Amino acid sequence: MSVNTGALSWILLNNEIMIKHEDEFSLHKDKEAVRAYFLEYVNKNTVFFYTLKEKIDYLIEQNYYVNFYEFFSFEEMERVYKFVFDKKFRFQSFMSAFKFFQSYALRDDSGEKFLERYEDRVVAVSLFLARKEGVEKALEYAEIFINQEYQPATPTFLNAGKKRSGELVSCFLDEIGDNLNGIGYAVDSAMKLSSIGGGVSFNISKIRARGEAIKGVEGRAGGVLPIMKIMEDTFSYANQLGQRPGAGAVYLNIFHTDIEEFLDCKKINVDEKVRIKSLSIGIIVPDKFMELAEKDEACYLIHPHTVMQEYGTYFDDMDMDKMYDELINNPRIKKKKINARHLLVKIAQTQKESGYPYIFFKENANRHHALNGVGKVKFSNLCTEIMQISEVSDINIYGEEDTIRYGISCNLGSLNIATVMDNKRMAQTIKTAMRALTVVSDETDIKMVPSIAKANKELHSVGLGAMNLHGYLAKNFIMYESDEALDFANTFFMMMNYYSLEASMEIAKERKRTFVGFEKSAYADGTYFDAYTSREYAPQTDRVKELFEGVNIPSSADWANLKAAVKEHGIFHAYRLAIAPNQSTSYIMNATASVMPIVDIIEVREYGDSTTYYPMPYLTNDNYFYFKSAYDMDQMKVLRLISVIQRHIDQGVSTILHTNSKDTTRDLSKYYIYAHKLGLKSLYYTRTRKSSIDECVSCSA
Repeated sequence: MSVNTGALSWILLNNEIMIKHEDEFSLHKDKEAVRAYFLEYVNKNTVFFYTLKEKIDYLIEQNYYVNFYEFFSFEEMERVYKFVFDKKFRFQSFMSAFKFFQSYALRDDSGEKFLERYEDRVVAVSLFLARKEGVEKALEYAEIFINQEYQPATPTFLNAGKKRSGELVSCFLDEIGDNLNGIGYAVDSAMKLSSIGGGVSFNISKIRARGEAIKGVEGRAGGVLPIMKIMEDTFSYANQLGQRPGAGAVYLNIFHTDIEEFLDCKKINVDEKVRIKSLSIGIIVPDKFMELAEKDEACYLIHPHTVMQEYGTYFDDMDMDKMYDELINNPRIKKKKINARHLLVKIAQTQKESGYPYIFFKENANRHHALNGVGKVKFSNLCTEIMQISEVSDINIYGEEDTIRYGISCNLGSLNIATVMDNKRMAQTIKTAMRALTVVSDETDIKMVPSIAKANKELHSVGLGAMNLHGYLAKNFIMYESDEALDFANTFFMMMNYYSLEASMEIAKERKRTFVGFEKSAYADGTYFDAYTSREYAPQTDRVKELFEGVNIPSSADWANLKAAVKEHGIFHAYRLAIAPNQSTSYIMNATASVMPIVDIIEVREYGDSTTYYPMPYLTNDNYFYFKSAYDMDQMKVLRLISVIQRHIDQGVSTILHTNSKDTTRDLSKYYIYAHKLGLKSLYYTRTRKSSIDECVSCSA
């Protein structure tokens, strides 16, 4: 639906935010803009029904909704609708309302009329997720949705309950084997997953380097770049009905001989034959490389096929701390000598130009990995927060059976820190959110890609995240870079870990089933719990103690009891927590995105021929000072806060570095080293603000 945004009253009212009176912004104008938007646009373009039954029947009969009558009586559905509409929900900003109606609300087949309000979408998602559990569960889901305590990721919130819809989950990862069958399987998977709305990430570290032997003939291999070109074209072709481009990423181990060419593909002035425009790139960085860079020592890049010939295993699967010296001293392993620190600078230069590559610290991701007895985490996804075991499948020729191993599938959702804390419903919200995510995992079966289907069926992985950290801190007059922020994060995310684990244990107990491999995990032997049974995580500062007043904070004794319960009943999910960027859904929730600091105090957005302004959630002229831009923050302090959060998250935290043009490649290299030493598992984009231009920089992740 296109909106003529000429001189519309709601746009004009929204723009009046920027008019200052006695040096204060006119922030109240944003609420007036919301009201005008509804009265003059939304209401006039919404299909209204005389009765609720008429609405439900119409949406089902016209193939907009699934047939909810198969699961609920009308009276039960009426209960859920009444509960939700009685909450008298109101959008808190114009951007929240605009984003919902532009991107999420169900429209008629002409695309001109709205068939849903926000409350209708909440009810549809709640009924759909609870359709096998009953109306009481639907009411539980509806409560955390309409309270905006929890927000499912876009695929679930957009598609649940609709008859003509995409998948509920859209995050997929897999490995590529070093043969044509394996490459063909990956390209086929990329096309299929992209066509259903999936963002797909591949580990290409196993592919032989440029110039390596094929069938014993040296100099024949094309390296990773031709595979990347094929992948880029595949994602471009397999878009989602032309509405959204396909999205893909590839990760390469930093010791792979093609790493320099891999980085060069993102340079602005590189030859078009080499340049990769739309495919995202990430590097896999073992501890050994960081050690070499810190000591300013030589680094040897390794030809992976020679390792496979010599050892019968992929070099990407090796522990480089143990194997590096042996590999470089083995004359049968082909290698190339470079300077490690120079390569780190090259990474920084590429990031300053393009924002890429993402950085995945391999050993940090595996150091406290609860499933080390099952497998290793080798790479990450499009947003660097999904970190799960994976293993390359063996794809054979016709007549020989394939060996399908683990790809990765993950469905996401996020707590709204502010509403969860204000309502003091942490335990209840987290457990209900885990149930909602589990339903999505249960309902997802991507049979078209067997390695993805296998992982979901056996591991039941989910990714519960969080948003609105900066908004909540600023609302409570706490600086993002402060010790109080560290204190709050340490307690909040400990509790998130505790209650998600307890929920997973309770589901395993009910179903009498754990994820496959539980008995080999650190959950089963109890070592995972040592960090929590040996100390307390209650708040230390007076201000944060006030925020948690009336909230039951799990003690070390509670953790010990949970440890015993998990040992007895197991847990259902191999992975539970992952903090995504969630930029899109944060607008609807009137929340600051993810756990990162804000970029602009009042964000400027361009839509067609109009400009709109989005004041940060809870912004007032009194707390303005606490909404400090990420570009003006000490990045070391930001990384320190993220590292406190990361301690409690079993997967990753999508972490953006915000730098200024005066920051040198040496400064960026220091951030990488500091992030690694703090135990961060990954770094997402690096954003650079040009100091010479007064501009709005907004993360579009």
